[in-house]
Amino acid sequence: MKISIAGPIAFACSAALAVCLLTFPVQAQDVPGIEICTVEKTMERRTSCLQSNVDFLQKTILKLAADHQQKLDAANRQIEGLKASMASLQKIVDDLQAAQKKAAEDLKKKADAPAAKDGAK
Repeated sequence: MKISIAGPIAFACSAALAVCLLTFPVQAQDVPGIEICTVEKTMERRTSCLQSNVDFLQKTILKLAADHQQKLDAANRQIEGLKASMASLQKIVDDLQAAQKKAAEDLKKKADAPAAKDGAK
């Protein structure tokens, strides 16, 4: 008959972990954000809370301004690229229109030339 010791070992490990978690204090982390400062009783704590809110808002505004400036710069680069493409396409259209006009004039001259020969005979 085999006796499994995995169960008692798992139980002992989980019990030790529970004891460690309960005996060691967990430090709270200050999460940046807007706090409600009206609950503070002393003027010093209220002032500190308000200053923390101001600092958070300033950092947020600076981060958003930098993000939006990067987006504007990327959009301006894209606009410049599109302007260059449009100028290139406009030149191609102008060349094609000039070639079409010249071909139409050449065709008209060829049509007029045989008529002039027939009239001369």
